[in-house]
Amino acid sequence: MMNNIEFSKKLEERTRKFAVTIIRLSQMLPNTAEGIVVRNQITKSGTSVGANYREANRARSRADFNNKIKICESEASETQYWMEVIIEVGWLSWEKIKIAHEECSELLAIFTSIGKNK
Repeated sequence: MMNNIEFSKKLEERTRKFAVTIIRLSQMLPNTAEGIVVRNQITKSGTSVGANYREANRARSRADFNNKIKICESEASETQYWMEVIIEVGWLSWEKIKIAHEECSELLAIFTSIGKNK
């Protein structure tokens, strides 16, 4: 069983790796006007998850921490939405997105749980 500090460090690393995954995924999107819009959206939301979690770990108060965790939850949910749009439009197959989508689902569940327990 890991303590809170170990958990925080591992989750920071995990969200940073998720950001890299999202950047790589976004690079596969088409270079059309619509593709660029979605690329920008998913890159912003997907990289924001880890950035906001890092900020949460350096929060000045419990309320600040809770607010940042809610932002992480919201950004993970938005990232998942954009992945679903990408699949439905047919830009990438489920096979190409599956691992990132599953990781996003797990991160969303973690942040939802943290938000409810604080």
